[in-house]
Amino acid sequence: MAYIHELPGWPDLRWSAETLAQPLAAVRHRQGRLIGHMEALGFPLRAEAVLQTLTEDVLKSSEIEGEILDRKQVRSSIARRLGMDIGGLVETDRSVEGVVEMMLDATQNYTQSLTAERLFNWHAALFPAGRSGMSRITVGSWRTAEGGVMQVVSGPIVRERVHYEAPISARLDTEMTRFLDWFESATLDPVLKAGIAHLWFVTIHPFDDGNGRIARAIADLALARAEGTAQRFYSMSAQIRIERKAYYDMLESTQKGSLDITPWLLWFMGCLDRAFDGAETILAGVMHKARFWEAVRGQSLNERQRKVINRLLDGFEGKLTNAKWAAITKASSDTALRDINDLLLRGILEKDPAGGRSTSYSLVSEPVCDAR
Repeated sequence: MAYIHELPGWPDLRWSAETLAQPLAAVRHRQGRLIGHMEALGFPLRAEAVLQTLTEDVLKSSEIEGEILDRKQVRSSIARRLGMDIGGLVETDRSVEGVVEMMLDATQNYTQSLTAERLFNWHAALFPAGRSGMSRITVGSWRTAEGGVMQVVSGPIVRERVHYEAPISARLDTEMTRFLDWFESATLDPVLKAGIAHLWFVTIHPFDDGNGRIARAIADLALARAEGTAQRFYSMSAQIRIERKAYYDMLESTQKGSLDITPWLLWFMGCLDRAFDGAETILAGVMHKARFWEAVRGQSLNERQRKVINRLLDGFEGKLTNAKWAAITKASSDTALRDINDLLLRGILEKDPAGGRSTSYSLVSEPVCDAR
């Protein structure tokens, strides 16, 4: 069996323009409407939507590869780099900073050329210690023959599934030169270019590790060029994470197929269209947060109360209890209880239905309260 990169004619990929015309037009129309809708928002709401989107993008792109990052650290790192004053910032690990640095360079500096040096910098940012887990890897350059055959796998180590094998290391200089020249010179629809670039790069798999995350960053760069804006309102990585099995199945079938990649591009555009649904969910959350704060405008809330309310509005994991309030605000249990009881009286918090050993609380869906 020959893989796609072993076929005569590689890398002259083909697709059916007729088959792709209607879905491409539909996804481009929806993309334009989404961008227009988001840009019509006021700056604070737009900035919050961008922050949430980028946070999801970084978290889910890493999660696809089995790496779980701390959401608060990712959100704080992005906010700092974008100069956003969101309060409650936390210290971040170098590994988190590296992923954020790569993603923001791809999306915020989308007009800059994609070069080998830029990709090396991204790779070095992903692996600041020069290791992937416990293994030392080649960082900031293409993989070498010492690493052996590069297999593209998914799943846990004890149950890994091999999807295909990438080109040998001796081909990488030629393969990557052709890819980068094409990426900067080819004239075709940017959404198509994003899908082709993702597939082409992940086929070459030029690094010891991090290829999937870099492939998705390259696609994000191409999509940013398609929209002409650095502001991100949807996350392809978040949608790919939801469809992870279908993603790997499609990659595998494409690698074992012909140079006609029409099925891959149809899947990619469908995934992009479904990612727009996620953007609408983010927008709904941002609008809910804005309406909530408008409803309690004029309330004399202390900083502890504002901090916890924002945590709840951003999607608090688990149930809010007196002990968790005290831990979040670094206050005593008595102070936490006073804060909570005050919000109960104001009609901002409500007790959850009885259950478990500890009383828990939630924000009311539509607070209607008098200023105090």
